[in-house]
Amino acid sequence: MSASPLAAAGPEFEIPKPGRVFAFPRDHGAHLRYKTEWWYYTGHLRSKEGEPFGYQLTFFRAGVRQPDPRARSAWALHTIYFAHLALSDITRKRFLFREKANRGALGLAGADEGRLKVWIESWRAQMEGDTHHLQARDEGLGLNLTLTPRKPPALHGENGFSRKAALSAAASYYFSLTRLDTKGRLTLGERSLEVTGSSWMDHEFFTQTLAPEQTGWDWFALQLDDGREVMLYLLRRRDGSIDPASSGTLVDPQGQVRHLKLADFQITPTATWKSPHSQAVYPAGWKLEIPSAGYSLTLTPTLADQEIRAGEAGAITYWEGQVKVEGQCGQQQPITGLGYVELTGYAGKFLRQGLGVRD
Repeated sequence: MSASPLAAAGPEFEIPKPGRVFAFPRDHGAHLRYKTEWWYYTGHLRSKEGEPFGYQLTFFRAGVRQPDPRARSAWALHTIYFAHLALSDITRKRFLFREKANRGALGLAGADEGRLKVWIESWRAQMEGDTHHLQARDEGLGLNLTLTPRKPPALHGENGFSRKAALSAAASYYFSLTRLDTKGRLTLGERSLEVTGSSWMDHEFFTQTLAPEQTGWDWFALQLDDGREVMLYLLRRRDGSIDPASSGTLVDPQGQVRHLKLADFQITPTATWKSPHSQAVYPAGWKLEIPSAGYSLTLTPTLADQEIRAGEAGAITYWEGQVKVEGQCGQQQPITGLGYVELTGYAGKFLRQGLGVRD
C-alpha cells in the first residue's frame, strides 16, 4: 500500500471484484481499466564499505478519465504519472527525498499493459525476463538497481482481492514480491557507491481507496532472518477504532502464503514522534505479536524523521521509513530483520482532499 493524491472514482472505471485470475508476467504491467495503480519498491542496501541505507522508489498512475481515441490533441489529459524517490542514510542520520510528475502524453510518462514498463522521463521501472531494473536520479540522489525475485508473487487477501471495508466498493487487487536480491549503484552527491541488499515490491490497482469512515492506514512489510516475510495493514476509522477489514499475509521460506485476519495479530505503538515540519504526530515504534506463528517482535525506526512531503501531484504528507526488527519466535529462537512502515492520514489534509474521502 502507498499514499496517493487521487480524486473520487468516476463511473467509467471498473471496481475490483473477487475471482480474478492472475497471470505473470502480464499482471506486472498496467491495468488501465482501474483508476489508480502503483508499483512500489522499498529495500535495504549496504555499500561495499558497509554503510547501510533504506530506499523507496514508487511509481503512481492516476487516471483522470479513460483515454479517448477520438481526441485530437496529443496533450489530452487522461492520466497523470508521478513518482517518489527517498533514501534513509543511516550513518549520516539524514533522509533525502525527490519527486517527479508528468502527464501520460507524447511519451513523457506512461505504463505498458502486459509487461512491466512504467516511466516518467528518465525515471523508470521495467522487467527483462524475471529481472526488475530501477532507475531514478535527481539533484544529487540516484538509484540504478537490478532486482531478482527469490519467491513467486504473494497474492494478498482472497487470492489477490484485498478488501478495504466490509460494506463498500473500497477494495484492490494486491500482490507483492516479498524478497528480491538487489545490486547496483547508489548516487549521493559526487559519490557513486556499489551496493547490494534485499528489496520488496508491491503492486496494487483499484478504483476506490478507502471507505468514507476511514482516515488512513498503518502498513508494515517485514523481511525476517528466518526466511519469512510479513505484510500487515491497519485501517484506521474516524472514531479511533481499527476497521475489521484490516489484515495481512505471512509468507514462508518457500513462498507459500497464509492470510492473516485482524484477530490473528496485534500491533501496539510503543512511542510517538512529532514532525517539526508538518506538526503531525506519528507512532514511532511498535510491538508486534502473531501468536499462531510464535512471533513476538519489536519494530524500531532506523531514523525518526522519514516523513515525505511531496507537492508535484497534490499536497501529500506521510511517513514512510525503514525499521529494524528484533524479537523471538517461540521461547528460544531469536529473530531479527528489516522492514518498511508507511503511515498515512496523520497529517490529515492530503487524505481528505486527495483520496476523495469526505469529512
